[in-house]
Amino acid sequence: MEPVVGATPKVVRSEEEWRAQLNPAEFAVLRQAGTERPWTGEYTETKTEGLYECRACGAELFRSDTKFDSHCGWPSFFSPLAGDAVILREDRALGMKRVEVLCATCHSHLGHVFEGEGYPTPTDQRYCINSVSLKLVPSE
Repeated sequence: MEPVVGATPKVVRSEEEWRAQLNPAEFAVLRQAGTERPWTGEYTETKTEGLYECRACGAELFRSDTKFDSHCGWPSFFSPLAGDAVILREDRALGMKRVEVLCATCHSHLGHVFEGEGYPTPTDQRYCINSVSLKLVPSE
């Protein structure tokens, strides 16, 4: 998997505008690439059918039918909604080489993607996403 850097975000706001829109926990994760503590997010074990949107801009990101139990403490998906829903960027923070997942629409931090971990999914990928960066819209 090669990280791809996206173009200019479609939704652009100043830091002050993001701070006014997001609560402190959302801002820390979405705009400052933080990570919520494991097993604390509202969607970690959710089985509700629906669509997961970016909490910052409302862009559609993941469907519940790609969510799986990875037992890692964060919601996990084996694929984003569409190829252009997210962008991937190399992340060398914390002395590790990882692949960061960003919302393609507003470039907010969502989490990281890992592959080759042996999960029984169609893609062998685990999009490990912070609950606080998502908003679940249940199916009708």
